[in-house]
Amino acid sequence: MDDIFPNIDKSDLDTFYKRIGNNAKKIRKEKNITQLELAILIGHRTTSFLSNCENYKNREHFNLEHLFLMAKILKVDIIDFFK
Repeated sequence: MDDIFPNIDKSDLDTFYKRIGNNAKKIRKEKNITQLELAILIGHRTTSFLSNCENYKNREHFNLEHLFLMAKILKVDIIDFFK
């Protein structure tokens, strides 16, 4: 990645994913949906994936499909995850 984007610090990407995870968690809680409920609705059987993404644990993060599905389920604009 350094060869392709020499001016992008990897910590910037970490910050980006953390922001998305924090926003997803905040929105989910505002909508009174549990991690398990949302995880199941986006196609996962347990909360571990969702929890890891919300907290950026082990550098696990949501992809665009996850964000698209979550936006539909939570009835928010997908852009809300990026603010």
